[in-house]
Amino acid sequence: MRLGVLDVGSNTVHLLVVDAHRGGHPMPMSSTKSVLRLSENMDDKGRITRDGSDLLTSTVDEFASIATTSGCGELMAFATSAVRDAENSDEVLARVRDKTGVELEVLSGEDEARLTFLAVRRWYGWSAGRILNLDIGGGSLELTIGGDEDPEVAHSLQLGAGRLTRDWLQGDPPGKRRVSVLRDWLDAELVEPAKELKAAGKPDLAVGTSKTFRSLARLTGAAPSGAGIRVKRTLTSSGLRQLIAFISRMTSADRAELEGVSADRSQQLVAGALIAEASMRALSIDTIDICPWALREGLILRKLDTEMGGDLVVSTT
Repeated sequence: MRLGVLDVGSNTVHLLVVDAHRGGHPMPMSSTKSVLRLSENMDDKGRITRDGSDLLTSTVDEFASIATTSGCGELMAFATSAVRDAENSDEVLARVRDKTGVELEVLSGEDEARLTFLAVRRWYGWSAGRILNLDIGGGSLELTIGGDEDPEVAHSLQLGAGRLTRDWLQGDPPGKRRVSVLRDWLDAELVEPAKELKAAGKPDLAVGTSKTFRSLARLTGAAPSGAGIRVKRTLTSSGLRQLIAFISRMTSADRAELEGVSADRSQQLVAGALIAEASMRALSIDTIDICPWALREGLILRKLDTEMGGDLVVSTT
């Protein structure tokens, strides 16, 4: 069966089309992205602006048409942090549904964390043992640990790269003092979540998912995307510290010239690197493996597990 997965994130809307069957490896057929920066289209009351709502509606409509012409038997459409946190979330969702016919499911932060963990577990298999996963999005940071397919501990924290860039690092380049203060603040914010994750047991494998982790790994020497998704890629805490010292002195335009950094994410790169560094420090991790599968693949796998054509069971807000 051909499935379409429409992911409305804080930075981008992403349509992934895959051929999938239960017990099989989801095979990607096409991938389409559009940079919306929904998290930046918010007014001072935390509401998505009319312009932001218009842009989201037109993009969802366009991508739903692409899914149809691509032969998708079903479109799984969901939204994460930006829509989840918006004060007018229900109003925006209703407008998208009325104008496009697409019902966007809003994933809770915990669902987002658990589905991403499922994808990571399936990618590495049971031989990986206990897995600790870190996922940095535009609006939130997800931290999970467990020995099974469902994590024992799952946290979703409002520590996304886009959010912290807007709140802390508005200078271009960001000031040295702001970087230092943000480092200290992140350390404080992660004390309690890290304590709970550590209490669950020592991981056999630490993993990073998301575009942010892939970019950071590439900038510290990991293989480029052209080498294929099965090439082992890692990120070390020492390499990350050196990278932060380098990129925090650059403008976003200069960072966009670096290999593996897209122009739409260059502004958030420093915040993303600081979040990764603080998370690894709090969890006493020196090295993480980069997993190519994340939330979208987790949704597909859960769909297949609940049988083709069945309902996707997640809690919504």
